[in-house]
Amino acid sequence: VQLQASGGGLVEAGGSLRLSCVASGNIFSIDDMAWYRQAPGKERELVARITSGGSMNYEESVKGRFTISRDNAKNSVYLQMNNLKPEDTAVYYCYAAIRHSRNYQYDYWGQGTQVTVSS
Repeated sequence: VQLQASGGGLVEAGGSLRLSCVASGNIFSIDDMAWYRQAPGKERELVARITSGGSMNYEESVKGRFTISRDNAKNSVYLQMNNLKPEDTAVYYCYAAIRHSRNYQYDYWGQGTQVTVSS
């Protein structure tokens, strides 16, 4: 299984970006999908998570600005980021909990995509 993330880039403060991540390979089903980020010198942190049923939760600082969504038919997860701030600058990683059969679930990570917000 591979997770391929895309959509990062350089944007001015107040701008928007949309991250995409698609899972491919031997997939029976996908449970939770999420976006994490890691800024230089900091620990990786959860930005947003969405369950297979569509329930979402967000890190406090992105509430009202970021929206996570998924397309189960395309094995994809998205992160719409609006009103970006310099403190959002980080490498963003997608995550998926993937089942290869009904009984076994494994964690997978994408390769990371850089988001840089200039002030």
